[in-house]
Amino acid sequence: MGHVGPRRGAPKRIEQHRWLRSDGTPNFSDRIYRKTEDMELLAKRPVASVASSTPVMEALEEMNKGYRSLLVVKAGGYLEGIVVAMDFVNYLGGGELYNIIINRHNYNIYSALNNESVGTLMNKNPIVAYIDESLPHVLERMVLNNVGVIPVVTRDNKVYGIITEKDILDFLSAGPSMGIKVSEIMSSPVITTSSSSSLRDAMKTMVKFGFRRLPVIRDNIVEGIVTAMDIIRFFGSHRVFNYTTTSNIEEATNIPIEEVMVKEVVTINPSADVGDAAKLMAERNVGSILVVNEYYELLDIVSERDILYAIATSRR
Repeated sequence: MGHVGPRRGAPKRIEQHRWLRSDGTPNFSDRIYRKTEDMELLAKRPVASVASSTPVMEALEEMNKGYRSLLVVKAGGYLEGIVVAMDFVNYLGGGELYNIIINRHNYNIYSALNNESVGTLMNKNPIVAYIDESLPHVLERMVLNNVGVIPVVTRDNKVYGIITEKDILDFLSAGPSMGIKVSEIMSSPVITTSSSSSLRDAMKTMVKFGFRRLPVIRDNIVEGIVTAMDIIRFFGSHRVFNYTTTSNIEEATNIPIEEVMVKEVVTINPSADVGDAAKLMAERNVGSILVVNEYYELLDIVSERDILYAIATSRR
């Protein structure tokens, strides 16, 4: 089962409070508010999208191409909702959406993947940004609503593009050195899982604590990492079916997490500069980096969000 070792504590929505002033507004530096670029310039296009009637399996196959989210679009190109990797983790065994598989599909993995549509899982009222809004306003919305991806739409709700924390981080990054150590943005302890845990245990831990990434440890030594996207790839690539002899989904999700986790993790020393951490994540195409000491013991996990907020709030 997921355990604390050390412990990151409460879900990320509590973690965001250190980026807020006492009046509840984001504690951004003045240079962020001088950014006047609007979403028409910064939004990424085209976007990965599906219809609400798209079967879960087809959506997973699409996300397996490398997308962390899918916009749900209806006729005419209008936004209907959004589905993110954690929605699938919740559905496949991590949270309350799993009750759909239990009650509607009687644990049948084939029925749950092919006969359930994305419309059941999607967020029907996503936080959005309009194409004429400026970066500071959109970044504020991300912080206050604890979201890492926002659809960009026209004023009549037609999909234009998408903006993510990574996109903003790439835009704001201004060189390899920031003068801020990784240790200064750490918020250890960190939620972890054991290499002896099952895939379903890991999914439940992710949903319970609100984290998309779990370091896998043994005696506090890093053995790997499992992310929501690793789980998406496990199902979306159809590799999950290599672990089933029956149609019961719990046969597949009770496999050891080491069957899904990534063993070659990206690590950094706590004394390293935050700019170096951002560069390393970009080079290795990962959304987080594990902070370890000289004995490869886990100290913390630093994500794109942590670095983005470090840049946004830095007065240096």
